[in-house]
This record gives sequence, C-alpha cells and structure tokens, in this order.
Amino acid sequence: MGFLEHLDELRKRLIRALIAAFAGMLACYAFSKTLFDWLMLPLFRALPDESSMIYTAPHEAFFTYIKVAFVAGVFVTSPYIFHQVWLFVRPGLYAHERKYILPISFCSALLFVVGSLFGYFIVFPFAYKFFMGFADVFISPMITMKEGFSFALRLLIAFGIVFELPLVIFFLARLGLVTPAWLRAKRKYAILCGFLVSAFLTPPDIFTQTFMAGPLILLYELGIWIAVFVGRQRNDEAKETAHASDDGAA
Repeated sequence: MGFLEHLDELRKRLIRALIAAFAGMLACYAFSKTLFDWLMLPLFRALPDESSMIYTAPHEAFFTYIKVAFVAGVFVTSPYIFHQVWLFVRPGLYAHERKYILPISFCSALLFVVGSLFGYFIVFPFAYKFFMGFADVFISPMITMKEGFSFALRLLIAFGIVFELPLVIFFLARLGLVTPAWLRAKRKYAILCGFLVSAFLTPPDIFTQTFMAGPLILLYELGIWIAVFVGRQRNDEAKETAHASDDGAA
C-alpha cells in the first residue's frame, strides 16, 4: 500500500469507528443522567455534608450529558472500534499473524474496560477523599458538572490506556521486536517510565500516581511472561517450518 492508500484506509477506519461511537451515543443518551450519577457516585460520597455539584452555564448540564452519552457509546462499541484500529494495522502483518486480529481486538476492548473499572472502583474513592479533605468550615467545595466529568474521564481513559500494556508487549513479542531477556534488562527503566507516565496522566498527588504506577509495573511483569510464551510459540513455529522445508526438499 502506498502513502495515499494508507491515508484512505485510515480515513475509512476512522469514519466507521466514529459512526459506531455515534450510534452508541444515541443508544445511551436516554440513560445519560443515570450514567452521570453512577460516574459521580464516588465524588458524591466524598463531598462534605450539604455539598453538591453545580453548573455555571445554562447549557452546561445538557452538554455534559451529551458527553457522558458519547463516552458510554465508545465503551459499548469499543470491541468494534478496536477492531477497526487493528484492521488498519493488518496490511503490515504476515498472513499467519492476521488470524490474531479478532482476538486481539476483543482483548483490547476488555483490557481498556478493565482498566477503567479499576480506576473507578479502586482509585476514585481514594482520590476524591484526598482532594475533598482540604474542605473545612471556611472552605467548601463547589464542583461543577463540567469539571467533575472532565476529571473522571481523564482518569478513566488513563487507566484504560495503561492496561493495554500486556497486549502491546504481546504484539511486539509476536513481531520479534522484543524478547523476555530484553524486557528483564530494561525493568528498572520501565519502573521509572511507569512513574513518569503516571505523573503525566494523573492529578499531581502521590496517591493517584502510585495507584497507576503500581499496576503499570505489575502489567509490565505480566508482559514479560507473555513474551516468554510468545517466544516459545515462535520457536515451535520455526521448527515446524524447518521440518516442512526438509520434508519438501526430501
């Protein structure tokens, strides 16, 4: 494929992904208020007594619910969206590697959702409790819908992305770009990068950053074992290919 063909393929995949997300948004809009309440539940529980969320513009609540519906639509259609992403990558793969496209697409969506759920159930309560802890008799939090949703969305996407690490390592190992020995040798740099990525993706507090860096390091260790499995699989395939070549020559 030439450069223009790649651009045309990218355009086609993006359009299909956006159409799927839009369809998901339409399906989820009727539940957007309920979804927003669920999303903000950890914040509501951390707010001091007699505190609540506000909106400061006439249209803020409406557009916030639109955004909630769109994000929910993306989550609902994420298997299809990730499938479009991997179909864009497909032309660069060998024929025997293309059979992994469908399971990788499903795993991509699953890991993204699992990462977001981890952020919601594990990180959100501690993060909100920490930030709301600065309230006192003189300072009362007045969180707008827009800012509250933006904060939650940032963390959901961040945790969803970092949980893709094992899949990325699997893909790189499958292509022969990384090996278990190389990954083990770079472990200390991976730990440093984990904290740097966490500092960039999360709010500037040590608790939230640690809650992201810790799983990221564990996922890297999981990726090493995945690379070991993939390496053995590649060796078995190479042996089978060599035997097939010997039999053909004979």
